[in-house]
Amino acid sequence: MSLRQLLHPDWLLDCTLAELPLQQLLERQIAALVVDVDLTLLPWRQSTVPRSCQRWLEEAHRQLPIHLLSNNPSRERIGAVAADLGLPFTTSAGKPRRAALRRVLEQLQLPHRQVALIGDRLFTDVIAGNRLGLYTVLVKPTDPLGQPCRHDRLQRLELRLAHWLGSSVG
Repeated sequence: MSLRQLLHPDWLLDCTLAELPLQQLLERQIAALVVDVDLTLLPWRQSTVPRSCQRWLEEAHRQLPIHLLSNNPSRERIGAVAADLGLPFTTSAGKPRRAALRRVLEQLQLPHRQVALIGDRLFTDVIAGNRLGLYTVLVKPTDPLGQPCRHDRLQRLELRLAHWLGSSVG
């Protein structure tokens, strides 16, 4: 797979996780979700999931298994969030490396294209998911109200770099 393909999410959204149209994932035959934590689910330096993201996850979890996957090494912080949501989790995932994500996929026991990886980072979340053939969804980083973070420059920089590297994204 070329770098251009690795940097191209299957679905690029101009909204946060809280606004992601769940029905469209279901229509694409998605049977499980792997969700990034920091900035996808949790605002920067926060430990409380915005209510709008909580509602979205509750609705999604009624229909699909969900696993939280974070590069963050804090089992205490990520574990507390996962416990509040009643979801399994993995910390220190090392995305875009594949080892931790492979372990999650073994637990899910589904064809990789039926698993969506939802995240806010192109160079970690999207690359990791694309390396394993998952359906990748790039959302906007979230603020404490579950709205797109207005001050996040990293995703914009990643999209510009990807475009410069030949990807049609951004």
